Amino acid sequence: MTKIVFMGTPDFSVPVLQQIIKDGYEVIGVVTQPDRPVGRKKLLTPPLVKVEALKQGIPVYQPEKIRQEEELAKILSLNPDLIVTAAFGQILPNKLLEAPKYGCINVHASLLPELRGGAPIHYAIIQGKKKTGVTIMYMVEKLDAGDILTSVEVPITEEDNVGTLHEKLSAAGSKLLSETLPLLIEGRLTPKPQNNAEATFAANIKREQEKIIWSNSGEEIYNHIRGLNPWPVAFTSMDGQVLKIWRAEKVTDLMKQEPGTILKIESDGFTVSTGNETAIKIIELQPSGKTKMMSEQFLRGAGSKILIGSKLGE
Repeated sequence: MTKIVFMGTPDFSVPVLQQIIKDGYEVIGVVTQPDRPVGRKKLLTPPLVKVEALKQGIPVYQPEKIRQEEELAKILSLNPDLIVTAAFGQILPNKLLEAPKYGCINVHASLLPELRGGAPIHYAIIQGKKKTGVTIMYMVEKLDAGDILTSVEVPITEEDNVGTLHEKLSAAGSKLLSETLPLLIEGRLTPKPQNNAEATFAANIKREQEKIIWSNSGEEIYNHIRGLNPWPVAFTSMDGQVLKIWRAEKVTDLMKQEPGTILKIESDGFTVSTGNETAIKIIELQPSGKTKMMSEQFLRGAGSKILIGSKLGE
């Protein structure tokens, strides 16, 4: 039986781990990030992959830095035939990459060489792409640059957000890995080098990238909002307070005004001018210090004082 060490951290990784177990491979260890403080109360919370591994009775390793000799030695001592990673969050050193008989492979949520990096799902939506996918590749000591083994396309709809696309890609990645592993182990795959000249990057989202720029086109803002939902969530400001925007719709702007201007207030939302003729109707939001709510609820309460002609983002 092929002995596998699995490395992953967020919920994207969980179905991939489950599929490996379901397919009958021996998972001899799971490597994930350390438990982190989460939420306002900073409760120490384990990665979801750790929760699943412990449920399956698999030993868990949580190195802060896998490159440290002591941590590296623990993984090497397991003597795996193959290492599989999925959104692990650290680049593996050559000493580890070269150890397993079948090498180290990664399940990456984009069609490489496009969108290398930690936030490919976010950027696929933010950039308005019509399709993305999953690539399984050999790992090298460089960010998502290894030879491609297999890939599969996944369409992106106008209604998709990071959450829905995340689920589609996780399912697609699990299925693709299930199909790929037997071919890899039997030596029936021909790795294909990536064209580095075509590489694009999807670095982790920074706080300043979450801010809505109302002078952008309505299409860009719409993609920005859904490309940050359900995390980390796009924001603007209203009366000097942060206002998170969870969900919006595109509407035709028949009253072109300065970007960020509130054009129309209806019972179920309010419409904001952008940098072109496509305005944005805000459907779901989160005022500072509050939980998220539908705009209808907001407009009956704290938002009842907003006026047509007032501006967001100032």
